[in-house]
Amino acid sequence: MVEKTKTMSQEIDTNELGESIVKVLKGIYDPEIPVDIYELGLIYDVMVNTDYEVKILMTLTSPNCPVAESLPREVEEKVKTIENIKDVEVEITFDPPWSKDLMSEEAKLELGML
Repeated sequence: MVEKTKTMSQEIDTNELGESIVKVLKGIYDPEIPVDIYELGLIYDVMVNTDYEVKILMTLTSPNCPVAESLPREVEEKVKTIENIKDVEVEITFDPPWSKDLMSEEAKLELGML
């Protein structure tokens, strides 16, 4: 009989990985607004499967955003640097379109909107 066991170091908590991803996202800024893309409300969803593949659903402040090509690439590249991440896919959507209502209280405070 073969026993299958995993040591604690081999098991990676996907919730913990999600927190690491959010931390990385909070270090990426929209060049036009002095607030990170997470607090700005550009990140709609972060999914991590059990194979440590990540899918990020995000938007831009407008379809004509000057960083429409570079920002998703930056997100992908920086998230890929997290240990144990196997693959990253960034999907852009404009449904629903971004609005200031999606910003966190912290972002609104930073921009003097509160």
